[in-house]
Amino acid sequence: MNPLRWWSQFPAALRLITRVRFLASFGAGGVIFLTPLVFNQISFSATQVGIGIAAAAGLGTFARFLSGGLLDRKVSSTWIVLVSCFLFILADGVLFFAKGFDLYLKGQLLIGLAAGLYWPAVELAVPFSCVSFSSRRGFALVRSADALGMSLGTFMGSIAASLSLIRSIYIFDCFCMLFLVLLLTRKPLNSGYTSLSYNERNSLIIDSNHSQEKTLSKTWLISLIPILVISITCTGIFSLLQSALPLDLVRGGISRPPLSEGLSGSIITIQLWLLVLLQWPVGTWMSRKSLRLGLILSLISLGFGCLIVAYSSLIYHGAVLLVLSQLLFAIGLAAFLPTATQAVIEGTPSSKRGIAMALFSQCFAITALASPVVAGRLLDSNGHLFLLWLSMFALCIIALPCVRFIQQAN
Repeated sequence: MNPLRWWSQFPAALRLITRVRFLASFGAGGVIFLTPLVFNQISFSATQVGIGIAAAAGLGTFARFLSGGLLDRKVSSTWIVLVSCFLFILADGVLFFAKGFDLYLKGQLLIGLAAGLYWPAVELAVPFSCVSFSSRRGFALVRSADALGMSLGTFMGSIAASLSLIRSIYIFDCFCMLFLVLLLTRKPLNSGYTSLSYNERNSLIIDSNHSQEKTLSKTWLISLIPILVISITCTGIFSLLQSALPLDLVRGGISRPPLSEGLSGSIITIQLWLLVLLQWPVGTWMSRKSLRLGLILSLISLGFGCLIVAYSSLIYHGAVLLVLSQLLFAIGLAAFLPTATQAVIEGTPSSKRGIAMALFSQCFAITALASPVVAGRLLDSNGHLFLLWLSMFALCIIALPCVRFIQQAN
């Protein structure tokens, strides 16, 4: 297959938002996954690390609603993303020089504000870029770019950690944000607001029948409850993979010995690279299937991934099982990320999609607020996270019945 020919099949606007998300994820990969290791290295407790991440999530909650409200008031996605870029650069500078908890907390708050503004804007830019193209395939494409950027960024961060240059992740993120600013000032994102609905193939078309939009506008918030419940569960695991898993690896389990920072970063990188390999084929396959099937697959895969991590804590050579769990996490995330986003879009009227994206993003914010603190306290008190991973497996099983209430296009 000719890569250039494959790439040219996508609309120009979709290719642009894909580049934007790749650059942002490339820089953020090391920052998101390795920041806990940076401050663990200077003797921060797991609770302190978790509080910083939770504080970022708390401010991100406000920022997501702000971003969603601005989008519904037809503020350009480009301007919102540009503001977030400058906030990311400022946060990187603060974290690079942080030695104590105060500066660490300020840096994390800036990260939370930047991320909160960024996500609703770049998510809503995808359907705007797919007017004549399947938005479900569009979401699969941009999520593939997210995964590729994250994996490359984390891989480079792991190399830096092995060379005792782990704080260089913040410098690298700054350069990525600067490149992103240059790209967006030359080519703004597509922010065309029209009355939009979905045809039978889940592509965006101009809505000439407003009765469906009017009916949807009365029930959209209620219809989102099941997908938000599922999203809380799945994003909770996603948050733990970023905040708790790195500390779990370097601290060790009940019988599993601690791993080095370089090896811990490599195991996390395996999951991200698997996500790169699986995101496009799984996302494309899911675009031809029902949304419910994608959500079932994600809950089962993520749940059993957590179960394997829990079991790995009980055996001395548990690191081998950790590698297997990364495959299940990659499958679960590849199925969940584009499917859940599409479910939110399909269940929301066009005039409310900014706020709907903000609500969906809140699932990431809420779990990022709670998960690191809970994980940090459990790790400091028990010395392991066996019960936490086992509890996440149970929550995935409990959330499965919610799938049958998901609304989807016919």
